[in-house]
Amino acid sequence: MAKDTKIAGRELKPSTLMMGHGYDPVLSEGSLKPPIFLTSTFAFPSAADGKRHFEGITGKRPGGAEGLVYSRFNAPNQEILEDRLAIWDGAEEALSFSSGMTAICVLMLTYAAQGDVIVHSGPLYAASEGFVAKWLSKFGVAWLDFPAGATRAQIEDVLTKAHAQAAENGGKVCMIYLESPANPTNALVDVEAVKAARDAVLGAQVAEGGSTNQECPIAIDNTFLGPLWARPIDQGADIVVYSLTKYVGGHSDLVAGSIAGAEKWITPVRMLRNTMGGICDPNTAWMLLRSLETVELRMQRAGENAAKVCDYLKAHPKVVGLGYLGMIEDARQQDIYNRHCKGAGSTFSLLLRGGEAECFRFLDSLRIAKLAVSLGGTETLASHPASMTHLSVPDGRKAELGISDNLVRISVGIEDADDLIADFQQALEAV
Repeated sequence: MAKDTKIAGRELKPSTLMMGHGYDPVLSEGSLKPPIFLTSTFAFPSAADGKRHFEGITGKRPGGAEGLVYSRFNAPNQEILEDRLAIWDGAEEALSFSSGMTAICVLMLTYAAQGDVIVHSGPLYAASEGFVAKWLSKFGVAWLDFPAGATRAQIEDVLTKAHAQAAENGGKVCMIYLESPANPTNALVDVEAVKAARDAVLGAQVAEGGSTNQECPIAIDNTFLGPLWARPIDQGADIVVYSLTKYVGGHSDLVAGSIAGAEKWITPVRMLRNTMGGICDPNTAWMLLRSLETVELRMQRAGENAAKVCDYLKAHPKVVGLGYLGMIEDARQQDIYNRHCKGAGSTFSLLLRGGEAECFRFLDSLRIAKLAVSLGGTETLASHPASMTHLSVPDGRKAELGISDNLVRISVGIEDADDLIADFQQALEAV
């Protein structure tokens, strides 16, 4: 870890490190904040340096590039951003991407090969599930899933079936991909149970001589609660995935994504990103550096607002259910929350009495909250997943995952909480 993470033996908090970690003003004419480095290529001090950098970029030498090479590989704004992103999750390294889906696609392509099986939790964001089911399947990659709240025994059962299926096709279980809380139901995944199940099944396979594969990373989309309210690496996840567009960016003015984890997991993904591109652009990286300085403040305020709003909504006669982590009614989900989460977040699902028509009337009547997809911004957003973000999911699959026609997803922002309650009150009156 860089030298500026401690003072007098004290490990500095992420909120402190966001103000300067990974950047030396002396290298940029004393500029307090990093300038935006709008350049495609970088001059090498010598030909020998250029050779050594490319040995790292191409993998001929471990450790990656030791300097700046070309902006498809690395650049100052992106490197500072990645250093700071890794801090939040307690990860060795992080990589930035042009969107959350770019991060997910490059990650899966790195580890999946023909005949392999990806095991994932459900539900997932529709584009994530669609990439596995519609696109990776074209290249001979299959999938099996388990419900978000599954127990260790249930997960082991799915993993055992996945291993058998992969063995028949000459492949392996190449990744366990999780989303917790799940989009849009807010269902939690027991990461500790997933790790225990993976280790048990992999160990048994190796012991029986049926497999030599012990490299099956657990990746998790932590967008809904990270980086403030959940640190999945602490529970056994290997790779943490973000849509930085959401809480980290936090102002609904950029699109980006990231992954973070141990060097052994990140390096292969870096190599594919070097080839394919997809790295975050310097202007977006600079904006994310700005956003990281206030992410803790914004998320705390939004979380406080969500608690007040949900206190009101829970008692409303036209509300038949709330998928809010501060009001969990299921014992299994509460147990996972107690072990995994540091806060309830500010995005939740609202179940209205009725169906699509009632939800549309509610959404169309909102005045402060904006009718838009995405989440985690300073403003409150509301949307109808069944007909919007998850429209491409087959109806039977939506029913199986609990994505019903009477479900509205709400992401509470940092406005005045009483004003938001008044807005939801008058919108519910229109239903």
